[in-house]
Amino acid sequence: TSLSTSTLITMSSHHWLLAWLGLELNTLSILPMIIKPHHPRATEAATKYFLIQAAAAALILFSSTLNAWQTGHWSITNISTPAATVTITIAIMLKLGIAPTHAWYPEVLQGATMNTALILSTWQKLAPLTLLYLMKNNLPNSLILTIGALSILVGGWAGLNQTQTRKIMAMSSIAHMGWLIIALNMSLDIATMTLAVYILLTTTMFTSFNITTTKTLADLGVTWPQSPVLFVIMLITLLSLGGLPPLTGFAPKWLILTSLCHTKLFMLSVMIVIASLPSLFFYIRMTYLATLTAPPNTTNAQHKWRHKMSHPWALGPTMVMAGLLLPLTPLMAT
Repeated sequence: TSLSTSTLITMSSHHWLLAWLGLELNTLSILPMIIKPHHPRATEAATKYFLIQAAAAALILFSSTLNAWQTGHWSITNISTPAATVTITIAIMLKLGIAPTHAWYPEVLQGATMNTALILSTWQKLAPLTLLYLMKNNLPNSLILTIGALSILVGGWAGLNQTQTRKIMAMSSIAHMGWLIIALNMSLDIATMTLAVYILLTTTMFTSFNITTTKTLADLGVTWPQSPVLFVIMLITLLSLGGLPPLTGFAPKWLILTSLCHTKLFMLSVMIVIASLPSLFFYIRMTYLATLTAPPNTTNAQHKWRHKMSHPWALGPTMVMAGLLLPLTPLMAT
């Protein structure tokens, strides 16, 4: 199963072949979950996902073989061949769906169910990110920072004209992955905290969308009568995703910008702050559409027609953490 992937990579004594095997297991395990609805879109999404992941895994295998041929070892932590390092980095970016290799990601999420899209957006990121963590000392810094800034820019701009919530969350994920790999270049502690906050916020949003069956922006207008409390906390989580203080999502961006300023990368800091404004705009637009669109509060029917929603037990704690963890920033960043 895909649950074994990160474990296999970390237990592989940093051997590229076992890491590649873990990535292949990961890909093949998620495909039945994507294709399960037996819908043409699900089939298309599974095909796209398989082709992209297989191409990235082949690139990783080729690069690691090239590195082993020239250096005589298969260690992940010691890649001394520049060509192999750059090729593996690009392959991992392709697996993560980071710009400019991001075009497949929104399409795959749109073809999957909400729960599968949640797994693709969170758990499936862990294996490639583990490889990036292990390669930290050998990563091409300029390439990483450039790709990170480009992802933040693309994730914001491409999300402006989307009306499907899954595609909006995909663009949000691309932008957050940009912040994450910039953090990875600065500090592993900040990168880990950024990943934890991203998974927390994304899980909260996808679970909320799944419970309220919100698939488009128009659906947001009729969410309020179903569960007002869930609805309000969902809007707060959206603003937290945008990185507004005093919410949890502000903490990782604050720490990343502080680290960039300490390393005198002022232009990059200004650039990614400006690039993240479109993302904030479409989060605020979602809250605007949700709060100022009049829902059908009354019906002429004799019986109450809305079904009672089931709330997963984990949704309460995740929603609270999605909004209130900012005071714990010093604790999380150490």
